[in-house]
Amino acid sequence: MVTKFQKNLEKNDLSASTIRSYVWTVNHFIAQYEKIDKENLLAYKGFLIEHFKPQTVNLRLQALNKFLEFTNKERLKLKFVKVQQKNFLENVVSNADYKFLKTKLKNDGYTEWYFVVWFLAATGARISELLQIKAEHIEIGYLDLYTKGGKIRRLYIPKKLRDEATIWLKNKEISSGYIFKNRFGDRISARGIAQQLKYFAEKYGLNKKVIYPHSFRHRFAKNFLEKFNDISLLADLMGHESIETTRIYLRRTASEQQSIVDKIVTW
Repeated sequence: MVTKFQKNLEKNDLSASTIRSYVWTVNHFIAQYEKIDKENLLAYKGFLIEHFKPQTVNLRLQALNKFLEFTNKERLKLKFVKVQQKNFLENVVSNADYKFLKTKLKNDGYTEWYFVVWFLAATGARISELLQIKAEHIEIGYLDLYTKGGKIRRLYIPKKLRDEATIWLKNKEISSGYIFKNRFGDRISARGIAQQLKYFAEKYGLNKKVIYPHSFRHRFAKNFLEKFNDISLLADLMGHESIETTRIYLRRTASEQQSIVDKIVTW
């Protein structure tokens, strides 16, 4: 069953490290408990809470919940533990660095990567969502994503990006199918994108800690609120179930806080 679970994860474009973590967790649970029931799951949750930090506990619980979904035992899914939220955002690419990277990629002929970065920052897409974008979505201007609860979240592609992407696809003679592919013609992987972004960060002298796929989703949220201060709308666009999750974007990033303190505190 665990082998089938692993193969199912591999189909869903998860990174190799995430798959290893999920499989390890399931095997670790099975090694300690003969039966998958609520009592044993809660006991294992207690063990995790005693030995690990909340973030790690939630990663393990997420792995188990994925396995429970896979085995049609959703009713046994475990609730996550509360994590003390920081009062700042860490490792978010600045708007200046985002624009710099985008310009360098375009000028140096890395057109596909120019669009990868632009799509991430202009749509707020998660990396798994970016990989689902097809030429047909560019044409209509949006992509409908179906969440676990059967809800639909619409990922909008803004006109400026849509117009330029249309020309790019026309030049590549792509009229249908996935737009981000590797050199073998297969859909590019989440891991492949993350690795390539690190390469460009190093190439252009940017901080590698802030150049990763989800960083551009954060940048989308920050830029959106600065131009249009409607947090309810942003929560919908981001696909957040709770507006409380979105409120973090009202706060300054760690680097912004540091800059303000350095400027103001002169006594």
